[in-house]
Amino acid sequence: MDKSRKFFIILLCLILLGIIFITRLYFLQIVDTSNYYKAQAYGSNEIIIHPPRGTILDRKGQLLVFNDALYDLMVVPDKTIDSDKDAICKELNIDTLDYFKRIKKASRYNSRQASVFYKNLPYKVFTRLQEVIHLYPAFYIEEKIDRRYNINGAAHLLGYLGEVSEKVVKDQPYYKPGDIIGIAGMEKSYEVYLRGIKGRRVVLVDKFSRQQGSFAKGKFDSLPISGQNIISSIDIDLQKFGEQLLTNKIGSIVAIEPQTGEILSIVNSPNYDPNLLVGQERNKNFSRLLLDPRKPLFNRALKAPYPPGSTFKLVQALIGLQEGVIEPSTTFPCFGGYRMGSLKVGCHAHPSPLDLENSIKNSCNAYYCHLYRGILDNPKYNSVQDAYDKWTEYLRSFGIGIKIGIDLPEESSGIIKKKEYFAKVFGKNWRSANVVSMSIGQGEVGLTPLQMANVAAIVANKGWFITPHVVKNIGDYQTKLDEFLKKRQTMIDKHHFDTIISGMSKVCLPGGTAGRTAIPGISICGKTGTAQNPHGKDHSIFIAFAPRENPKIAICVIIENGGFGAAFAAPIANLMIERYLKLDKDSPSLRLDLLERMMKSSLLEPTIPKPTTN
Repeated sequence: MDKSRKFFIILLCLILLGIIFITRLYFLQIVDTSNYYKAQAYGSNEIIIHPPRGTILDRKGQLLVFNDALYDLMVVPDKTIDSDKDAICKELNIDTLDYFKRIKKASRYNSRQASVFYKNLPYKVFTRLQEVIHLYPAFYIEEKIDRRYNINGAAHLLGYLGEVSEKVVKDQPYYKPGDIIGIAGMEKSYEVYLRGIKGRRVVLVDKFSRQQGSFAKGKFDSLPISGQNIISSIDIDLQKFGEQLLTNKIGSIVAIEPQTGEILSIVNSPNYDPNLLVGQERNKNFSRLLLDPRKPLFNRALKAPYPPGSTFKLVQALIGLQEGVIEPSTTFPCFGGYRMGSLKVGCHAHPSPLDLENSIKNSCNAYYCHLYRGILDNPKYNSVQDAYDKWTEYLRSFGIGIKIGIDLPEESSGIIKKKEYFAKVFGKNWRSANVVSMSIGQGEVGLTPLQMANVAAIVANKGWFITPHVVKNIGDYQTKLDEFLKKRQTMIDKHHFDTIISGMSKVCLPGGTAGRTAIPGISICGKTGTAQNPHGKDHSIFIAFAPRENPKIAICVIIENGGFGAAFAAPIANLMIERYLKLDKDSPSLRLDLLERMMKSSLLEPTIPKPTTN
């Protein structure tokens, strides 16, 4: 190849290389940065688009919770001008001091980005502002989602929304000041599913902060993704019925479907209307509820550790059978109670001696004092303290003394004291006689209504349970969380439950402790409880499941200061069972006498208004 040809090829390569560099430089500096320089010349705003929050339905598809729009006035502090002040103050009916206070708060978050200036605009203010907002370039209106509830109860179950805290904003980048988040109940537990994913729209603004169209042809925009709808396990008709039965009473109802662990209803009384904690009146109403002496915000079903009373005898009997301390035929005498030296635990009149089945039917205290001491004094253990450790291990397998793991916040573990506690009270070598009151669910033992209802479900299932939960399905794919599909076994062999169930089946029959509360045609297996209350009249307790074969519902009812278990708790529980099983759809109840008495009865002491002073 001659020199001239070689020179030509090299020159051509250099020219091509130069063209490539020049072209690339053009695209980098002119084409690709045109949007950048355009943005610099005009400026841009990012507008957040909040997604529709997922709805909540009951197990039959009835709508419980739906969305409602609310409107916040947003501000970019660095873009405010002096003339904004008087106009905005007039539109919102606020003073100059309040105006600057709000601007300062927004600036602390980010002076160049939008944040909330005035949240939850009243609708009339929103409509008026919407017409003139373009006159105030530093301000714009942002639509957000609030809630409405189709029921004026079930508040502890459904929960409510509120404004995010500074800590949440700091810990979770998804949220910005002024955002709404689930604060309690299902709204809190399932926030990540219900909230959806925010969208955004980036717009160009001129030097007067007026919108000049989409930035980069919408390249950086994104559409919001709606939150997932949730089908709850709640039977809203049963829920409403339970709330009616607890009118003018203090207490709780928890009903569970034994085979699935699905919560059918959680009723607390006093209750409150969840719609009170919506919109502009949220903070004012919350303060009022918080100061209410009857504590309507308190979730008794999950947090209140009540002495379980005689309902605890079922667990004691099962542990005694498993440990070989008793057999179904074992009898113990009762002469008006249990006596040992100066120790006495009283009992009501009934035949004596009784075997295990009839001890449940008649709720004999003496039987369970003998039984519990037999568990703790069992010679196969080195000491009472070792036997007590084993006993508490049994309890934990029932979900007693621990948090069961329900998908609602604020669950309590109840009260089961460790052996070290008794060592401090009674000395290192404390004896079974020191804790004999625990044999009948008194003394140093406390169970929540949820735990007691779960005990009923365990007996119904003959030894196992699924973690109680309030959600049946999440989203369009009908998914369910894995932890609510697994069976949890107790430490009790299945065959031991037969005698217990047989005894429970006699409780609501003539001669049983709740014999006058039976519902015709329903085989209800129950256990009454009367829990001593140092602050007043005893609490009325009843746990049950029905029907005996293939149980569909397990339930616990606690009525504070209701007296004997058969007085209030048993009738209410049995009416709830009847309503759920719906044996007679044309009648409100086959026991109209019970229904009328429960609906009309009141156990609340009248509130006495405080005297006013001049």
